[in-house]
Amino acid sequence: MAYILNIDTAIDNASVCISKDDQLINIAVNNNQKDHASWIQPAIKNIIALSGLSLNDLAAIAVSIGPGSYTGLRIGLSTAKGLCYALDIPLIAIGTLDMMATAAAQKDCDLICPMIDARRMEVFAALYKKNMEKVIFPSAILLDSNLFDDVLEKNTVLFYGNGSNKFKYVTHHRNALFDDIEINSSLLIKISNNRLRDSEFNSLAYTEPMYIKNFYSRGT
Repeated sequence: MAYILNIDTAIDNASVCISKDDQLINIAVNNNQKDHASWIQPAIKNIIALSGLSLNDLAAIAVSIGPGSYTGLRIGLSTAKGLCYALDIPLIAIGTLDMMATAAAQKDCDLICPMIDARRMEVFAALYKKNMEKVIFPSAILLDSNLFDDVLEKNTVLFYGNGSNKFKYVTHHRNALFDDIEINSSLLIKISNNRLRDSEFNSLAYTEPMYIKNFYSRGT
């Protein structure tokens, strides 16, 4: 029996949840991206209490490390690192697109493509088989009407995430499918539980956010 705190602040909504092995215990969600920094510590304290636990009961902390909001990624990772250091427990860093991919594993399609808005006509995206094997690794992609046409000729592809709405208005391919799938920290649970079981941990000193694009100081 192992309790894990899972943190996601990479996209529009921030969320934290407590899992016991591979089961969700409690979750808290914040819909205001500007409040993530002030919201996260009280939210963690509250769901720990609601779960009848203390921080010392945690076996590990998992966090989505990007791509996504530059500010959000720093908030989530710094919070996770600080708690791991104070509690002397391992850090589990999980790519945000990998986290998102788990949400569509049971959907009726050949391939899945989570997309994160990266401003203007650009998205962060990756392409996965249903077994989570990567076909295209996470990258920043400029959207156009011919994007993925070679893949779409032979496969149905499900696009989702807050970047997929822009692509929906660009592509008209018959094999491009779209869905509105809720994304939150509970999607980290399966991966974080497996990483804990296999002792696949990340360095507190050297783990950094997966920005993909260069950081711009004027905001996220």
